[in-house]
Amino acid sequence: MSKLRLSLACGPYDLVKPLIDGEVSPPGVDLNVLTMASPERHGRMLRHEEFDICELSLVAYLVARDRGRRFTAIPVFPHRRFRHGYMIKRTNCGIEKPSDLNGARVGLDTLQNSAGLWMRGILQDHYGVDLRSIEWWCQEEEDIPFEPASWMRVRRVPKGKNIDQMLGNDELEGSLYPETLPSIRNNSPKVGLLFPDPKEAEADYYKKSGIFPIMHTVVIKDEILERNPWAAVSFLQAFQKAKEICYQRMRDPRNFAVVWVNELLQEQKEIFGPDPWPYNLEDNRTALEAVVRYEFDQGMIQRKPRVEDLFFPASLQEIQHYL
Repeated sequence: MSKLRLSLACGPYDLVKPLIDGEVSPPGVDLNVLTMASPERHGRMLRHEEFDICELSLVAYLVARDRGRRFTAIPVFPHRRFRHGYMIKRTNCGIEKPSDLNGARVGLDTLQNSAGLWMRGILQDHYGVDLRSIEWWCQEEEDIPFEPASWMRVRRVPKGKNIDQMLGNDELEGSLYPETLPSIRNNSPKVGLLFPDPKEAEADYYKKSGIFPIMHTVVIKDEILERNPWAAVSFLQAFQKAKEICYQRMRDPRNFAVVWVNELLQEQKEIFGPDPWPYNLEDNRTALEAVVRYEFDQGMIQRKPRVEDLFFPASLQEIQHYL
């Protein structure tokens, strides 16, 4: 029996490097791996469905699924990131704590962005921010057009401007942006972090919520799953094996240009346990339920699915550990 010839688009992360390099292959699949930055990958999948398997924004996946798009996730989450360090305030405008954003003008990349959704949800759930009071300024067009909830006051950044410029020009009081803004990188006195010690705030948030925010999942075209349902488990196994090889390599400090890497890894283990990136449903249920709630409340999805229904059923089985 010949192997399936399939394409996978993903980021060049250490968690998936064994897949990229061909050290690991999904059983029964001849895989062509394409690495590219998230905006390009997400746009090409959401607009044109160019790839058979794709690492995709979790938020965008839920929107696409709600619109009946024909791809389905497996419980693989290759990109997570805490986001307290991406919440920005303009200095000297009265923003001293998160709840001071109430009634402010806040810049976003898009509404339909996993980073922005998590930041809005975290501020609402844990820091007393009233999302209804804020005027949201979006810089880019949404990958999938949708009508935000009626309570959201959404504005468009004027052509020729961007979020960073508007902060510097006193046109915004804050920003929840997925990448570090140039003004922050350049230590501009006009802006600062909403949380002066992001790591401390993120560790506290994790201890209270149990959530390590999920940015991306992995989706497979339905036409492939309908003809070859075994492919879901095959890819789940391959991603798991690649992750475990990554963890094995992390045990050798010579693999890192980091001075105190062993101490950092020990600290991580003490906070998160041996596997901060679990690929299954139950260890991620709290985070997934939060994302569904945030998206439903903000008008991005019209129906509120069970988290079990977000994934191809066969991929929800317990997976084998390889190392």
